[in-house]
Amino acid sequence: MKLQVNRTDLTQLIGKIQSIVPTKPSIPILANILLEAKEDQLVIAATDLTVSMKVNTKAIVEEEGAITLPARRLFQLIRELTSPQVDIRTSSPEVAMINSGDSNFRIQGTHKSQFPAFPDLSEGFSTQFEPGVLKEMLTRTSFAAARDDSREVLNGVLMNRASTHATFTGTDGKLLARNRVAIAEEASSEGSFILPIKAVEEIVKILDGDGEAVSLILMDEKLGLEVDSTLFITKLISGQYPDVSRVIPQEPTSRVVLHRDELITLLRQVSLFTSENEVSARFVFSDGALQISAMNGELGEGKVNMPVNYTGPNLEIAFHPQSFLDILRNSKDETVNFDLTDSYTPCLITDSSEAEFVIMPMHIDD
Repeated sequence: MKLQVNRTDLTQLIGKIQSIVPTKPSIPILANILLEAKEDQLVIAATDLTVSMKVNTKAIVEEEGAITLPARRLFQLIRELTSPQVDIRTSSPEVAMINSGDSNFRIQGTHKSQFPAFPDLSEGFSTQFEPGVLKEMLTRTSFAAARDDSREVLNGVLMNRASTHATFTGTDGKLLARNRVAIAEEASSEGSFILPIKAVEEIVKILDGDGEAVSLILMDEKLGLEVDSTLFITKLISGQYPDVSRVIPQEPTSRVVLHRDELITLLRQVSLFTSENEVSARFVFSDGALQISAMNGELGEGKVNMPVNYTGPNLEIAFHPQSFLDILRNSKDETVNFDLTDSYTPCLITDSSEAEFVIMPMHIDD
């Protein structure tokens, strides 16, 4: 292998792909990335066996070939170079020579055959999304998903694909977010699948910016995302996702319109008086008013008030303030609708979009 590539392009590509490289790889080869020179491109691939990514950039290729090199060491080295061009060649199938200006380096690598094969999704079913729309759907859903739950299906985002729309759902059992979006082109297939949360977070980073429509490709318990010069593939989570429609309130007794920014400010103030052991914020609704309070034996007590359009008997209910803040930060409007039933029933929060957020109340200590 022998090629020349722009240093800035190479730095950006390795920086982009190294988030896939596991910090504690299950097998040593996963700490490496695959560099492959072919035609007029340098192709770089990484995998942790659950998610895989491949990126490419223009290069002057004199001799095609491939090698795997330690990802983090290579990134640290390329980032420190000052010459605008980097020459990479292999002196053997396991050794790469890197030259840039007057700097010369030899890096021990591994034969390309040791690197896991990259999945092939060429025969998969495809759905098109505008990149900004897909990023928004995943962002407004994934915050509610679990991160380390024993129920593996909760550690991901459910995507349900119908012929004309797609629905994204995330929940950790205490918080629920569900978003629906129309599909511009009729989907080539229908069905549901669960994206691991790590894959969702990587896709959101890949979609950082506007551009042409992106393709989601489904095949053999894997999902691929293809956009510009990036191909991202993830294994899907197997299992039955819970029927979340059962926890969405259908007949609330009251709807309160809350000013989002004001409520965020007040909740942030009150949350300063919570701790790991005393984490709830108490909401007391009375005619035309809402009082939010939190008390902590070591920190003290905070109380804030705001006018609301509530009418009816006094209603007291408690929530995890950070969970409530997460919902408000993922809403799009100046106001949100807050549907209440009683002190123990889940509450529904909506805005002008097709998003639905559900939050479970916490136990109120007498």
